[in-house]
Amino acid sequence: MGSGTPSFLGLLCALLTLRPGSGFYLPGLAPVSFCPAGSSSSDCQVNIQLFVNRLDSIESVLPYEYDFFDFCKDDQEKRPSENLGQVLFGERIETSPYKFSFMKTETCAKVCTKSYDVSKQEERTKLEFLKKGMQLNYQHHWIVDNMPVTWCYTVEDNQKYCNPGFPIGCYVDGNGHPKDACVINAQFNEKNTFYVFNHVDITITYHSGEGEGWTGARLVAATLEPRSYKHEDENKPVCEGEPMSIPGITNSNVKITYSYSVTFTKNNNIKWASRWDYILVSMPHTNIQWFSIMNSLVIVLFLSGMVAMIMLRTLHKDIARYNQVDQADLLKEEAQEESGWKQVHGDVFRPPRNGMVLSVFLGQGAQIFIMTFITLFLACLGFLSPANRGALMTCAVVLWVLLGTPAGYVSARMYKTFGGEKWKTNVLLTALLCPGIIFADFFVMNLILWVEGSSAAIPFGTLVAVLALWFGISVPLTFVGAYFGFKKQAIEHPVRTNQIPRQIPEQSFFTKPLPGIIMGGILPFGCIFIQLFFILNSIWSHQMYYMFGFLFLVFIILVITCSEATVLLCYFHLCAEDYHWWWRSFLTSSFTAFYLLVYAVHYFFSKLQIIGAASTILYFGYTMIMVLIFFLFTGTIGFFACFWFVSKIYSVVKVD
Repeated sequence: MGSGTPSFLGLLCALLTLRPGSGFYLPGLAPVSFCPAGSSSSDCQVNIQLFVNRLDSIESVLPYEYDFFDFCKDDQEKRPSENLGQVLFGERIETSPYKFSFMKTETCAKVCTKSYDVSKQEERTKLEFLKKGMQLNYQHHWIVDNMPVTWCYTVEDNQKYCNPGFPIGCYVDGNGHPKDACVINAQFNEKNTFYVFNHVDITITYHSGEGEGWTGARLVAATLEPRSYKHEDENKPVCEGEPMSIPGITNSNVKITYSYSVTFTKNNNIKWASRWDYILVSMPHTNIQWFSIMNSLVIVLFLSGMVAMIMLRTLHKDIARYNQVDQADLLKEEAQEESGWKQVHGDVFRPPRNGMVLSVFLGQGAQIFIMTFITLFLACLGFLSPANRGALMTCAVVLWVLLGTPAGYVSARMYKTFGGEKWKTNVLLTALLCPGIIFADFFVMNLILWVEGSSAAIPFGTLVAVLALWFGISVPLTFVGAYFGFKKQAIEHPVRTNQIPRQIPEQSFFTKPLPGIIMGGILPFGCIFIQLFFILNSIWSHQMYYMFGFLFLVFIILVITCSEATVLLCYFHLCAEDYHWWWRSFLTSSFTAFYLLVYAVHYFFSKLQIIGAASTILYFGYTMIMVLIFFLFTGTIGFFACFWFVSKIYSVVKVD
């Protein structure tokens, strides 16, 4: 998808995402055929409806509905049904007054005229909000036939970039410096002036269906060019002349006439199944992704070599020596080596402090791990492609709700293994603690969005529905899982635990808990930070994310890296006769979440241009939710890897 030849392995899932196939269509994504007016066919449509979505900006976290700005509205406004993911992401799709007939070319057609009398407070407020939107570079997002209407332009190195949004206007500051889209036209040169893009030249590309076996034509691309024209006669707009400007300090009345032109072009080289390719081809190049994968694989190979060396050499030699019945001929230096991990066999499975909290974290982490794995796997198969709006979020939420049983089971089983007896508290904390923290954070963020009038504010009905899913489905399923977890026997350890705890010798700096935990998160974070950049771009810079194949590979690499890094550090600490590994194994890999937080702070200050207290609070509020989820996810991976490793090495040690 970028310069160079993409290799088949990493792009397989992404290609599946883009090409569902000619005989299989996802629900709601089946092709629609169009025919010119007067056609005798009843299998195709004549009218093309343009839909509008929320407006957003890279300088503000607050998206707004189309109607919040004073644009032209559809007299018969309809809103298509939206899934849970779309509502949670703040998408608000509605019909627009831009309506076309297939193959009917229109030139400079009037949509509506908006007048602002600055002597009236209500109209002045609307005009000021429109100017604020232009100053913050808010972008339209239009949709035709479930496909984004894109603004394509040439960037550096003569590469074509297609943006799935276009600005409502632009601003030239008091020093005469054009901001954002004002650089595209030399006429945008007046100081402290706003220029409204009140006209769009829309080009709709279609596949005629020749040789494909279907009736009518199918739309394969929709592009536009935003223009600014000061229509002197609103009833007979002429799309030429000086641009539509609004002074920064507006003392006179303003009248804005919106118009459009639409043309149709045939291109049978673009297949309907691959019509998103021209948008995705201008997204970040895959050679960067391959660099990320290779970087991660080098880390994995290094860690794998270290683990293999321990398993094949050190452990094998130590276990063989320890299991010898006759140790009379052992050298003194070899006898001194007994003071390693083998000496703490009577304490290594001593239950940890705060086992209740640890077991709850493990239950929630297991739930998040399974949810993430299934979601990414389905995304690789193309079920959660960008064309299926909101599907990714909907899938994740529904899976999380349905996976309450594994959370309850893992938490209860580990709590019983730790010797805990307060099973009611354990179940309630598993069902309510971490989800409660996330929901409380989310609710506070939603209050801020509601106060600011943003479209991303979740409606009250949706909040009630989310709570119903949580308490009506997830909590009961957690109780079911906990019932089976407590019913089973506690996990049997390979060695007995002594009654009197062994004294831990003085530790060197690197075998103390904190340095090991801090070092443990570096390598896993090194595997994901490049992919993390693209994910943050898709969330905060409103770029389309579609490379689920790469993301799934990075997910697998992250699991391996967390496991191996934790196992290595766990072994080093056991060799130093420090047997407090339970919490340390969890915190070692979960410390990756701290580096995620540091990177998110760096990304905020270096990559984003977000201004305003509300947007800043929202950014860090949502970031904390991501950090908590990642903390539980990575910590659970490290814990169970270390648990398996410790059980394995002590299961082959002969204890007299």
